[in-house]
Amino acid sequence: MNLPLLIVMIIVYMAIMSWLAYLGNKQTKTAEDYLVAGRRIHPLVMALSYGATFISTSAIIGFGGASALYGFGMLWLAFLNILVGIFVAFAVFGVRLRKMSSALGATTFPTLLGERYQSKFITVFSGLMIFLFMPAYTSIVLIGGGRFLQETLKVDFNIGLMLLAIIVGLYVITGGLKAVMYTDAFCALVMMAGMVFLLFNSYSAVGGVMDGHEGLSAMRDLVPQALAEQGHRGWTAMPEFGSPLWWTLVSTLIMGVGIGVLAQPQLAMRAMTVTDDRALYRAVLIGGVFMFFMTGTAFMAGPLSNLYFYETQGKISVDVAGGNIDLIMPIFINQIMPEWFLYLFTLTLLSAAISTISSLIHVQGAAFGEDILKTLGVKSAKGSLNLSKIGVLVGVVAAVILAYILPGSVIAQATAFWFGICASGFLPALIGALYWRNATRAGAAASIVTGFAVSIFGFLFLHQKEAAAIGLCEALFGKETLLPYPWTHVDPLFYAFPLAAVVFVAVSWMTRSSIAPVREQIQRSFADAGKM
Repeated sequence: MNLPLLIVMIIVYMAIMSWLAYLGNKQTKTAEDYLVAGRRIHPLVMALSYGATFISTSAIIGFGGASALYGFGMLWLAFLNILVGIFVAFAVFGVRLRKMSSALGATTFPTLLGERYQSKFITVFSGLMIFLFMPAYTSIVLIGGGRFLQETLKVDFNIGLMLLAIIVGLYVITGGLKAVMYTDAFCALVMMAGMVFLLFNSYSAVGGVMDGHEGLSAMRDLVPQALAEQGHRGWTAMPEFGSPLWWTLVSTLIMGVGIGVLAQPQLAMRAMTVTDDRALYRAVLIGGVFMFFMTGTAFMAGPLSNLYFYETQGKISVDVAGGNIDLIMPIFINQIMPEWFLYLFTLTLLSAAISTISSLIHVQGAAFGEDILKTLGVKSAKGSLNLSKIGVLVGVVAAVILAYILPGSVIAQATAFWFGICASGFLPALIGALYWRNATRAGAAASIVTGFAVSIFGFLFLHQKEAAAIGLCEALFGKETLLPYPWTHVDPLFYAFPLAAVVFVAVSWMTRSSIAPVREQIQRSFADAGKM
């Protein structure tokens, strides 16, 4: 290891990050600056910040490792990331989110829902769900960064994890969302450079595009028997339709994340930071190109690692990694890349971890200070901004604790868990808030509670991977899950989201008379809907 070169690169990197954080801190004068960057962010910065927040170490390390196990079928998630996560999120949802948040003066995702439906309960409950469950996602982003530092720099995993947490906590507390977005944009540029080089080098390592795909297709007989019995048909084919592996890949990894992105609080807030609709439309192309190289690279390099390892070591990726798929991408990158690139990619992974964690921690802090305590009437001598900063500290500590508790090979699964429960809990009420004038407070509240409750019930008692790990179902009923296959492999999103949507529409229809007293508020919410 060329330690002097690495140290110089890290010093330069941290100097740029510190300057950007300082710039954000200098421009942060009000609570609106801290929470939504003053609503004056440039579309390029917004698009890059959104992409860097979306694509974390969980996508590069966790989902890259998952694609090494499942194959090129993971590219369907990359397609949804671009179509839904960028185009729909910016050009459709983002337009209404920006206008409505501005009209209602909302500075967080829960306060947007609460103000639209005139419900303190929705604000507090939504903030509570974010504050309680988002640390699970934050922790696995920390794990991804820690695992790469462990494999590449031979840094102790615990030390790497703590360094990431401390760095992020410091500049989120001081600079707010402006510091987060400025540093995110820089991180995105570093990530883009690293992933473009990784994509071309991955194909080069296996002889090119044609040889790589043909060689990987010819390895179908090397699929482990246990995976073949679950429906695995090779790394260049989708799993057998309806098989356990198909349900896991499609319902949990592809649909859970691909649809759940629309209800991600830390991503939805990005639409609140720009000045007009034109900025959102301009961000679509930037975000789409960025997303292709980030997710596309990870989901192509993962399967190709099987061919590389088999040709060089006679083993497939999961065997090389000792069964922990979270280690596949770090090992693969370390073996195919020149030493100088490992230093660049260390900064890429560091950027991916910092950009996502900072946004998650910022949202958790806002949920604690703005959505929960301020809404309940709790005050601080220095205002709600101080409460949000306390929330940041609590969020960092919770994420670090979970990062030590969670088992291996958990990154992709935990990401899908968070995205899935957000889609079930928030998405019906969010769509209604943005596009349905007759949606009611009772309908939204019932839908949010139903979505989260059914999702959590599904993970505790029906979905085998989580139910078996937690053990509550076994303790109460003497068996791992309450229902047999396929329910053991169907992600709770597939029944929680439709049920939450039905509840939302039904309760809103039954309580439609409650709209009259808040008709003025509804008109204010949709004040410029006709200008779309």
